Amino acid sequence: MMNTWMQLALSVLGLGVMGLSMAHADEPKTDKKTDARVFELRVYYANPGKMEALHARFRDHTNKLFEKHGMTIIAFWNPTDPKEAERKLIYVLAFPSQEAAKKSWQAFRDDPDWMKAKAESEKNGVLVEKVESTYMNATDYSPIK
Repeated sequence: MMNTWMQLALSVLGLGVMGLSMAHADEPKTDKKTDARVFELRVYYANPGKMEALHARFRDHTNKLFEKHGMTIIAFWNPTDPKEAERKLIYVLAFPSQEAAKKSWQAFRDDPDWMKAKAESEKNGVLVEKVESTYMNATDYSPIK
């Protein structure tokens, strides 16, 4: 099932990023056809009954902190299956490089505003059971230009 979600997310990513690519014309390119950014596909598995709190944390805190720390948000998705939607949140971020991603994530984790938002959102229990992360490069035939 994960392969199906990954394929779906990657297909939607291609469509979503096409519109964003013009905004990144000043970023380094490996050639004229391929976006040089590194993309990170993340799948969060929420603990039972915690998906709404997880959405609220992203909506109210996390997304602002992502931007603060140089993370480009591409898109967020919920599975169309209602049962899966209660368990999974899927999103993609973009970074200039994998090293930049590492630095951004470290700065994010060390941010006192993140620590406070996380602690407050988890007063009634931990929101996320598991996170899957995959770093990706665009292929030379990708619509990302």
